Amino acid sequence: MKIFPAPKILILTLLLFSVSRLASQTNPLVTQDAKKQEKWVDSIYDNLNLKEKVGQLFMTSLASKADASVIAKTKKFISEEKIGGVIFSKGGPGRQAKLTNELQVLSEIPLLIGMDAEWGLSMRLDSTFALPWNMTLGAIQNNKLIEEAGATISRHTKRLGVHINFAPVVDINTNPKNPIIGNRSFGENKINVAKKSLAFMQGMQRENVLASAKHFPGHGDTDTDSHKSLPTIPFSRQRIDSLELYPYYPLINKGLRSIMVGHLNVPALQERRGVPASLSRAVVTNLLKEKMRFKGLIFTDALAMKGVTGNTEPGDASLRAFLAGNDVLLMPAEVQIASQVLIDAYHNNIISEERLQHSVKKILQAKYKAGLNRLKPVHRNFLSEELHTVRDSVLLNNLFENAQTLIKNNKGLLPIKNLEQKIAYVNFGNADGSPFLKELRSYANVDWVSAIKLSQLLEKLKEYDLVIVGFHKPDENPWANYRFSIAELHWLQQISQQNKTVLNLFASPYALRDVSGITELESILVSYQNNTIAQKKAAQMLFGAIQARGKLPVSIGDNFPEGTGYLTKNLNRLAYGLPESVGLNSYKLRKIDSIINAAIKDKMTPGAQILVARKGKIIYNKNFGYHTYAKKNPVRDTSVYDLASLTKILATLPLVMELEEKNVLSFDSRLGELMPVFRGSNKANLRLQDMLMHYARLAPWIPFHISTIDSETKKLSKDYIRKTPSDSFNTRVANKMYLRSDFKDSIINTIKESKLRSKKEYRYSDLPFYIMKYYLESFYGNTLNNLTQEKIYKSLGANHTSYLPESRFPLEQIVPTEVDKFWRGQLVQGTVHDQGAALQGGIGGHAGLFSNAGDVAKIMQLYLNGGYYGGTRYLKESTVDKFNTCYYCDENVRRGVGFDKPQLGTAGPTCNCLSMKSFGHSGFTGTFAWADPEEEIVYVFLSNRTFPDATNRKLITESIRTKIQQVIYDAIDF
Repeated sequence: MKIFPAPKILILTLLLFSVSRLASQTNPLVTQDAKKQEKWVDSIYDNLNLKEKVGQLFMTSLASKADASVIAKTKKFISEEKIGGVIFSKGGPGRQAKLTNELQVLSEIPLLIGMDAEWGLSMRLDSTFALPWNMTLGAIQNNKLIEEAGATISRHTKRLGVHINFAPVVDINTNPKNPIIGNRSFGENKINVAKKSLAFMQGMQRENVLASAKHFPGHGDTDTDSHKSLPTIPFSRQRIDSLELYPYYPLINKGLRSIMVGHLNVPALQERRGVPASLSRAVVTNLLKEKMRFKGLIFTDALAMKGVTGNTEPGDASLRAFLAGNDVLLMPAEVQIASQVLIDAYHNNIISEERLQHSVKKILQAKYKAGLNRLKPVHRNFLSEELHTVRDSVLLNNLFENAQTLIKNNKGLLPIKNLEQKIAYVNFGNADGSPFLKELRSYANVDWVSAIKLSQLLEKLKEYDLVIVGFHKPDENPWANYRFSIAELHWLQQISQQNKTVLNLFASPYALRDVSGITELESILVSYQNNTIAQKKAAQMLFGAIQARGKLPVSIGDNFPEGTGYLTKNLNRLAYGLPESVGLNSYKLRKIDSIINAAIKDKMTPGAQILVARKGKIIYNKNFGYHTYAKKNPVRDTSVYDLASLTKILATLPLVMELEEKNVLSFDSRLGELMPVFRGSNKANLRLQDMLMHYARLAPWIPFHISTIDSETKKLSKDYIRKTPSDSFNTRVANKMYLRSDFKDSIINTIKESKLRSKKEYRYSDLPFYIMKYYLESFYGNTLNNLTQEKIYKSLGANHTSYLPESRFPLEQIVPTEVDKFWRGQLVQGTVHDQGAALQGGIGGHAGLFSNAGDVAKIMQLYLNGGYYGGTRYLKESTVDKFNTCYYCDENVRRGVGFDKPQLGTAGPTCNCLSMKSFGHSGFTGTFAWADPEEEIVYVFLSNRTFPDATNRKLITESIRTKIQQVIYDAIDF
C-alpha cells in the first residue's frame, strides 16, 4: 500500500491545534499592575520566617455553625501555625461573615477564604441562594446564561468575603453509576462540558473570584466515592488525554486561576500503582505544570479524605502532596503535625527554599489577585438582601426555562393545544408537586387523581383524555436518590398502556434508564430538579407558553442519546415571570401594594385582584383583602368577580367582530337590517359603528327594573316577580326572584320606543350591547352564555369565566357585589349586579359576565396578539385593528368600535400616560381591563367597590385604578 504524505495545510492545522491546547498565554495569577503585585508579594515573603512560609501552604476547614471549641482550634491554627487560608463549610451567611472578620483580624497576613459553592452558597450555607446543578445547566444551549450563573455565584461569594470558589466541576460524567459526580457534572459530551466549564469560569473570574477547576485529571468515569476510598481511572493515556483532560485545555488557555487535583488512582499517568493523582509528581508536575503548562494555583482535594489518607502517618500525605507539585494543601487531618513534617523536610533538604518560595509566592500572588492587598471587612448590613437579588431570581428563571428538555413527543402532542379535553395529573416520587399542579391549572382544568391501589387509579383515569405524570424527587442535594420504585415503574407502564400519557421528570435524567423501555409513553419532558421554578416552567412549556429548548447532557440508553431535545412551538399563551425579565422594575411596582392596601383600609373596596402582564408574561398577579369587610373569605386567584361592563368587550364584542370579519354584518349595517323589530322605528337607520362608539344618540340607560316595582307599595309587583318558579315565571333574577317570562320582549320594545337624543354627540350608552345581545342570540339560535363558552372561553382556557356563576362555582368562590336594599332586598352574590342584565336571566350583552383576573388577562392578551392565542386564531389582526380605531377623534369621541380608548383631554379612564393605540374598558362594580400594544402591557383590576353599598364611589373619586396604571408605566425601565 502506497502511503501518501499529509497535505502541508493539514500538518500546519494539527500543529496549531496542538500548540493552542498547550500554551497558556499568561500567568493567570499576575495582575495588570504586575510591578505593584510583585512588590507586595516580595515585601511579605521577605518578612516571613520558615514557619510562616510553611503555614501559607495550608487551608483548613471550618463550619460557621461549629461550636466554640472548634472555632477556637481554628483561631489557634491562625495565630500559632500561621495558616494561609480557611475553607468554610456548613453554617449560615451571617455567622460566616462575623467569623470571617474575626479570623482576618487575627491573621497577620490576609487569609485566602475558600468555599465549595458549585451551585451557589446554598451548597454549604442555609438561607442562601441556590442555582441549578451543573447537569441542569448542561442542558442549556445558550452559554451566555452559564457565564451569568458563574458570575452570580461569584458575586455572592465575594459579598461574603470568599476569594476562591472550588468550581467549576469539569468532570465528564460518562459513568451513570458515578456516586459522587453525577448531577455535579455538565454531562458526558466533552465539547459541551468544555464550553460550559469555560463559560462558567469566565463568569466567576469576571467578578474577581478565583475559579478552581476540578477534579483533575478527571473524576467522571468511576463508580467509587473518593471520600470513602481511592477510585481507579483504568483508561489508557490516549483516552485520558482525549477525554478526561479535554476541558482543561481551553480553561487554562483562557486564564484559569487554579485547579484542584483529585484523589484518583490513574495508572496510565504515573509510575507507581495505587498512588493518588494528588500525591503523584507525574500527574501534578510532569503533566499539569510542565506538559499542560499550567501556571495557576494548584490545590489538593481534601487531604482528610479516605481516598488519600489510607494507612499513612499523620502529615505524610501533606508532604507527599507538596513534593508532587501542589501549592495549597487543603484540609489536612492534623495541621500542627503536617506543618512540622514540612518544616523538618525543609531542614533535611527534602524541600528546597526555591521550591517553598515557588508555592508561597504563587499563593501571595493569588491573594493580591483577589484583592487581599486592600482587605476590607465583610459588611453585615443588608447581607441577606444582597444575597437574594431580583437580578438573581431573573437569572434562575431563565436557567430553568432554558433547561426544559423534551426528549419524546409522539405526534407532536406537546405543547398541549386542546384545552377542552379532560386532563389528569398523577404524582409519583416522594417530593412536593403542588407548584406544578397549581401552574397546570392556570392553563386548563386539570384534576389531581390519586388512589391507593393501581386498579382504582386505572378505573378513575378511564374518563380522561390525557394523563400528566409528574415524577418529583427531593433536590436538597445532587446526591439524593432519584430512581423510580419498582411499584412506580409498574404503575407508569399500566397508565401509559391505558391512557395517552406525558411523563414530566423532576429528577436526574438518569432516572429514565429504568423506564426507557416503556414505549407507550407519548411524551417525556425532563425538568431535572424539583425546584419550584422548574415545576412552573415545565407547566408553562406543556401548554405552549414557553418553548422547550434544552438538550440531554447525558445519554439514556440507546433510545435517548446525548443531545436529544426537540424545540417546541410557542402558542402565545401567557407565561409567568419576573418584572425585570420584561423591562419592569419590581421595586417600583411595590407601590401598587401600598395604593390598594390603603384603599382597602379606607373601605373603598373589601378586596381586589390586580394583574400586570408585559411582552406575554404575567409579572404581577396578586390578591388583596377579602370578599367582604367581615374578613372571613380572603381573595384568592380563583375568586370570581362580577365584571359589569367589561362584559361588552369580553363577551359581546368578539362575537360581533367575528361576524364583521365574515361579512355577515359591517360598520355600515343599519339596525333595521339587522333586527326586523326595529324596522319603521326611529332607530332603523342607526349605523352599527355609531352605536358601538356611543355616537348614535341612544339613551344612556333605561331603568327597566323600575316597572317591576308596585308604584303604590314600593315593593316588588307580583305581576312581574314571584318567589317560586313556574312556566310563566321562569327567568331567575336572584335568590327567590323569578321574572315573568314575557318580560324579555318588554325590554327590546322599550328600547325600540325610547327617544333618541336630539344632538349627535358622544354619550355612553348600554343600549347598543342590549341590542347586540338579542341580535347574536337570534342569529345563532343560542344563548350568549353558550356562544361565548363554545366559541371563546373553553378553547382559550378561560375556565373561571362565565355567565350564571352559581351553576359553575361554589358560592364561596364568588365575590358578592352589594347588599341591595332597594330592589332585590338581599345580598347579591352569584347573580349579576346590573339590574338590566338580571332581568335577562343574568345573561346580558352589556353585563353579566363573571371572571378572575387571570382569565380576563387571557382575553386581553388575545386582542394584544392580534386575535391569536394558544395556537388558535380567533380573529384576524386586521379585524382587531379595525375595531381598535378612534374614527371620530376629531369630533371629540375618544371611543373605538366597542373598545374604550384613552382620554383626548386631561380627564378620562386612563392615567394619561399611554398611547392612543391602547384600549380597554371599565366596569361599574370596580373593574378595569386595559391593553397597550405599544408597550405590550395588559393591566387588569377587579374589585367589588359596590359592596355593601353601590353609592360608595371612593375608588372612583380617588382614581385608584388609574393611579395603579401610572405606577405600572413609571416602572418601565426599558
